[in-house]
Amino acid sequence: MAQNAHTHHEPSRLTVKGREVRLRTIAMGVIAVLAVWFIAVNTASVTITLWVADVTLPLWVVLTVTILVGMLIGTFLTRRRAARRAARP
Repeated sequence: MAQNAHTHHEPSRLTVKGREVRLRTIAMGVIAVLAVWFIAVNTASVTITLWVADVTLPLWVVLTVTILVGMLIGTFLTRRRAARRAARP
């Protein structure tokens, strides 16, 4: 018997202190903690060359802005993909 190509499965879960938690949530939490730690230990100033000007900023500011822009792009792409999937027949 052939399997349906659109088989739905439940996300992986783990029980933590009596609560069901998705593994993706745990992984994102670990990544967030590592990102905050990485930003906190990188406090030196750096010079960034933009198209026209050179800008000197603390590295933690550059890293924070980079992470926030990455999160915005990821959110945009995730919502776009979900909308495209919902529009499929």
